[in-house]
Amino acid sequence: MWCEVVSLLRSLGSALVSYFDAKKKRKVAEIYQALNSDPIDVPKLRRMAISKGGLLTDEIRCKVWPKLLSVNTDNLPPLPAGKELRQDNKDYQQVLLDVRRSLRRFPPGMPDDQREGLQEELIDIILHVLKRNPQLHYYQGYHDIVVTFLLVVGDRLATALVEKLSVHHLRDFMYPTMDNTKQILNYLMLIIDQVNPEVHDFMKSAEVGTIFALSWLITWFGHVLSDFRHVVRLYDFFLACHPLMPIYFAAVIVLHRKQEVLDCECDMASVHHLLCQIPQDLPYESLISKAGEIFVQFPPSKLTKEAAQAERTAASTFKDFELASVQQRPDTVLRQRFRERMRGEERLRGEERTKSILTKPRTNRFVKLAVMGLTVALGAAALAMVKSALEWAPKFQLQIFP
Repeated sequence: MWCEVVSLLRSLGSALVSYFDAKKKRKVAEIYQALNSDPIDVPKLRRMAISKGGLLTDEIRCKVWPKLLSVNTDNLPPLPAGKELRQDNKDYQQVLLDVRRSLRRFPPGMPDDQREGLQEELIDIILHVLKRNPQLHYYQGYHDIVVTFLLVVGDRLATALVEKLSVHHLRDFMYPTMDNTKQILNYLMLIIDQVNPEVHDFMKSAEVGTIFALSWLITWFGHVLSDFRHVVRLYDFFLACHPLMPIYFAAVIVLHRKQEVLDCECDMASVHHLLCQIPQDLPYESLISKAGEIFVQFPPSKLTKEAAQAERTAASTFKDFELASVQQRPDTVLRQRFRERMRGEERLRGEERTKSILTKPRTNRFVKLAVMGLTVALGAAALAMVKSALEWAPKFQLQIFP
């Protein structure tokens, strides 16, 4: 009987592998179809970056990230020599210190000479962007964003992407003061209040503030997540969306942990300590979907009555980036996805229960049939084994779509 159980579980696993492999191949084909369109279908690329699994591979990211940022890759200028950049540069010493502390951001097991070479490239990229844009000011944590681009796309393309990103998405963090950064952090509590007033009121009573989310926001979570797969998945999402999406994602993390928050002692130290310890096993795909939905329901313009104050942040307006790109607005893509999901749910509610069961995904029917067959053929022991397989299946799916 044990051999039969193992054989059936292997069959189930093989079927799941085939299904997810086919699904991944279809998505890759759609991405390349959008890239090969004339003109390039940027709205579709945004949808692919937002949808489950993101852009799947670094090879694809090298092609899609420049399109999401409207960066021309046909004529990338060479980087100037590092010696020229470092001479009499006011930021060099601080950048050097931060980059030397960035060992954990490089893949484990990377040879020292290779890592040290990448760290030198990282310094040069940062100093190059700052030299070309003297209105921008370096902040600690900026290197965590730059190293992600360096590891994915290489130094020349990373320099162009980071420069565009710094002038637009990150500009509020690169002013001489933190005033704009604090203002963006204020959105965190406004979002939480709209979605779950109980959590908002508890955090207000605890006087925890929003400083726990500062490193999340200014590094796009690159500093606090240990798994590089999750970091680049979030970058797919953020690059395809409005510049304020990282603060929506931060709010979703807090809301995901609402019970932990409410069970905590209602004082600043306890709540701050809890929220600073960001879990590494978050359900990233469901949180990404939730962040997109909340953005559509409560866009930045509806979160505050102080419209004039909101206009002062570059990320809040996003006007300059819209003008720089002739493509469809990222906000529109999110709204389209939200409307499609809502229409789908309405159709599902209007159908009879038996019909909805018949129209569930093929893999669900396959798994249920496998459970029924095993239960009849092999009894309670087989059922216990299949239940274990079902618990394993979602983890397998996350491995296919990191």
